[in-house]
Amino acid sequence: MLWSVMTIGVYMSYRVMNMPDLTAEGSIVLGAAVSAVIIAQGGNPFLATLAAIPAGMTAGLVTGVLHTKLKIPGLLSGILCMIALYSINIRVMLGAANVSLLRRRTVFTGLIETGLSRNMSTLILGAVCAALAVTVVYCFYGTEIGCAVRATGNNDEMAKAQGVNTDMAKVMSLVISNGLIALSGSLICQYLGFSDIQMGIGAIVIGLASLIIGEVLFAGRTFKRALIAMVFGSLVYRFVIAMVLEAGMPATDLKLFTAITVAIALSLPNLKKKLGKSKGKLVDWQGRK
Repeated sequence: MLWSVMTIGVYMSYRVMNMPDLTAEGSIVLGAAVSAVIIAQGGNPFLATLAAIPAGMTAGLVTGVLHTKLKIPGLLSGILCMIALYSINIRVMLGAANVSLLRRRTVFTGLIETGLSRNMSTLILGAVCAALAVTVVYCFYGTEIGCAVRATGNNDEMAKAQGVNTDMAKVMSLVISNGLIALSGSLICQYLGFSDIQMGIGAIVIGLASLIIGEVLFAGRTFKRALIAMVFGSLVYRFVIAMVLEAGMPATDLKLFTAITVAIALSLPNLKKKLGKSKGKLVDWQGRK
């Protein structure tokens, strides 16, 4: 459930804006680093979680400005911001590569103290955050500005012809996307009990895997259902990971397994088209025969 918030953020950049944003691998660590440092210094964990959101938004803003104002390609803009965030995240964590939250209160502590198990507390709070993320994103895209953002992602030139400020729409989408990703990073680090500079490696692939699984298994024709599908896609992906680990697959092979899963999922539409064409040719040949 905690990763599903990140998947919704990836969906906003990859599907809605049609831009693979690699800033995610840095902004998820940024959200974790900001929250971990505030909590480690004795700050309120809920305020620390909220502080992660504007931090991630700032990262998305930088990527958006690089892409729209400096005319750097979207993919390269994300890579540049991701690289820069590595150094920034270490500075946020006061020069350390890891910040421990051992014996510190987190957003899950209050639920655990009521008698709930750690996993159940995480599930409940994760479900609440996922529901809020879906609601906020759905309501935003229902506004006039949100419709302009969606129109920009569908057809940049047509949206510009209709008077839409496409540069602003792109920046806004990246800002909200990375804000959600940073929020996910904050929740994940509090669940794990630490923030680490390496925790963002492969995050974009995890997000894409959850996104593709959600689209294949649950997505419908409405935007609301597509957002809900991201949550269930994240759950299914984690369930599959748990199954393959239980079956004996080494944990070091998880990244390879995820990459293969995403590659297969992304190639499915093309394979279906080729299969459909081959079937059509077979029918024509048989008819002539």
